[in-house]
Amino acid sequence: MNYELFLAKRITAAKQHKSSISSPIIKIAIVAIALGIIIMMISIATGVGLQQKIREKISGFNGHIQITNFDNNNSEITLVPVSTTQDFYPKFTNIEGVDRVQVFATKAGIIRTETDFEGVIVKGVGSDYDWSFFKEYLVDGQLPIYTDKRSSEVLLSQYIADRMQFKVGDEFNTLFLKEDTSRPPSIRVFKVVGIYNSGFQDFDENIMIVDIKRVQQLNNWELNQVGGFEVFVTDFEQIAEKNNLIYSEIPSNLNTQAIVHKFPGIFEWIKLFDNNILLIIVIMVFVAGINMITALLVLILERTQMIGILKALGSSNWSIRKIFLYNASHLIVRGLFWGNLIGISILLIQYYFGVIKLNPETYYVKEAPVYFSIGYVLLLNIGTLVLCLIMLIIPSWMVTKISPVKAIKFD
Repeated sequence: MNYELFLAKRITAAKQHKSSISSPIIKIAIVAIALGIIIMMISIATGVGLQQKIREKISGFNGHIQITNFDNNNSEITLVPVSTTQDFYPKFTNIEGVDRVQVFATKAGIIRTETDFEGVIVKGVGSDYDWSFFKEYLVDGQLPIYTDKRSSEVLLSQYIADRMQFKVGDEFNTLFLKEDTSRPPSIRVFKVVGIYNSGFQDFDENIMIVDIKRVQQLNNWELNQVGGFEVFVTDFEQIAEKNNLIYSEIPSNLNTQAIVHKFPGIFEWIKLFDNNILLIIVIMVFVAGINMITALLVLILERTQMIGILKALGSSNWSIRKIFLYNASHLIVRGLFWGNLIGISILLIQYYFGVIKLNPETYYVKEAPVYFSIGYVLLLNIGTLVLCLIMLIIPSWMVTKISPVKAIKFD
C-alpha cells in the first residue's frame, strides 16, 4: 500500500469521526460568526442612521451654521436685522465646502382661536429657501410658494394643527406683541396650506413657517433686512472648521453659531453612539474568535493521527498549520455568508416597513432609521475574517508540539 492511499483512508476516517464529535462545535462556531456579524451590522446601521437622522432634522430647522447680528445674543428670536447686501450672499465664494446660504427671520407669536391659544415661533423664509427637508415630512397639503408678492400661506406642524384643530385650508389669527406693551398687539391672518410632521417634537411644537416678508412688515424692516443667514456645508464633519472660517470672513458686527454649539446636549448624546458601536464590535469579534479557537483546537485534536502521518511524510509544521487555518477560514466565510444574508434582510425590512418603533420624545425619531453602505459592510466582513484568523494563528501553533511517533499511536 502506498502512502497516498494510506493518507486518503486516514483522512476519510477522520471525516467520518468528525461528524460525531466536532460537528456540534463547528456549528456553534459558524452560528457565533453569523450572530456576531448580524449584531455588528445592525448596531452600525441603526447607530449611524440615528446620528444622521437627528443631524438632518436639526439642520432642516436651523441650517448648519447661522449668521446673525451680535446684538441678538444667540436668541431664538432675531430682534436686530442684518442687511442682505453682503459679500457672502447669495453665494459664499470665498470658502470652499459651503453648499448654500438662505435668509431667515424669527418672531414670537400667539395663535388665537375662539376657544384656545398656542404660542409659536414664526420663522420667515424667502424665495431662496430649500424645501427638500419639509418635502420629506409633509403629511398633508402642499408646500407654500413665496415670491415677490407678500403671502399669507403657512406651513404648520401636525402637533400644532392637532392641538388647535386646524386642517389644510383653514385660516386663523396670530397675535404679535409689540415692544411697547401698552399698545395693542398686531394681528395677522394666515392660511394653512401644508402640514408637516418631522417627529422632532422640540421643534414641531414651536415652529411655524411663514413668508419672511410678513416678519419684515411686523418688525418695520426694509426688504433688504433679514434676521440672519442659514449656511449649509457639504461635509458635516468639518462644521466646526467651516464655522471658524466663516466667522473670519464676515463683518465684525455679525456672529456665527454652528448647530453643534447651539444644541451641545443633543450632539454630545449622539456622540456616545460611536463608543457603543465600537464596544459591540469588539465584544462580538472577541466572542466569535473564542468560538473559532475552540473549534480549531477540537479539529487539531481529532486530526492528531493525520498530523503525525503528514509529519512522517516530511510535511513542515507551517504547511500543516495552513491546512487548519484554511479550514477555519472556510468556516468563518460560511458564518459571514449567513450573517450577511440574515442581517441585510433585517435591515431592508426595517428600512422599507419601519417595524421597530422608537419614542420620539427620547430619540427624536418615530422609528429606528437605517444607514446602509456597501463600504462598511465589506469592511466589517473583511475585518472580522482577518481578526479571527489572526486569533487562530496562536492556537494553530499546537501542531508543532505533536510528535509523529506518538501521534500515529494516538487513538
